[in-house]
Amino acid sequence: MNNIYLFERGADLDMVAIERVSAVEAVCHGREGLEGDFFYMYACMFTKLHVLLPLDEFTMGVLRLLNVAPMQLHPNSWGSLQAFRLICKALYLTRTPESFLYFYVTRPRDPLSLVSFIGRAKISLLDGFTQSFKKFKDGFFRVRVLPAGRLLYYDDGRRPKFPFYWTSAPARRDALAKEALDVDSRRVVEVLEMLPVRVPGKWVVCCYLTGNPGHDLCGMF
Repeated sequence: MNNIYLFERGADLDMVAIERVSAVEAVCHGREGLEGDFFYMYACMFTKLHVLLPLDEFTMGVLRLLNVAPMQLHPNSWGSLQAFRLICKALYLTRTPESFLYFYVTRPRDPLSLVSFIGRAKISLLDGFTQSFKKFKDGFFRVRVLPAGRLLYYDDGRRPKFPFYWTSAPARRDALAKEALDVDSRRVVEVLEMLPVRVPGKWVVCCYLTGNPGHDLCGMF
């Protein structure tokens, strides 16, 4: 896979290594005897949803609050994350995990099911990326954290900032009152609530392909 799909412009390419998986590996596996720390990611996250490495603090914070590895989050939900990132960038808002999750609830069914975001009634910001995300499980790979990337992916170099491996207890998120948010998150929510509801998430994510996504997104609104 070409690096243009994988890495943020100017990123230090010594932070992570992209590795092929073996025929016996599954995304719900842990380290399974392999050396070093890594996490799995679906190829479609990069080719269709324009996720870039290194993962930012916002994305890692959402995964941490949900207690899920990247592969436990449905690609449609990754689309919502990507759309939210771009909307906040276009509006010069400091995105926070709490401001994003304010618009959603989660209802994990069991440890082996993918976690999806469910938009809250009447305040849904985005439509789902697509109604049917086909064959996304067919391609995935390992992202191995190299020594140079430890300070980015670990708290004080020791604890991962999000679950690297499939967890047995993804968090349930209930509707959150706006008053429960911190000041910064509440400000983001109040601005976003002024936008049209149920903005097509796929339209927003497609703006990543343009030369000036923030400008094009503002034109869409």
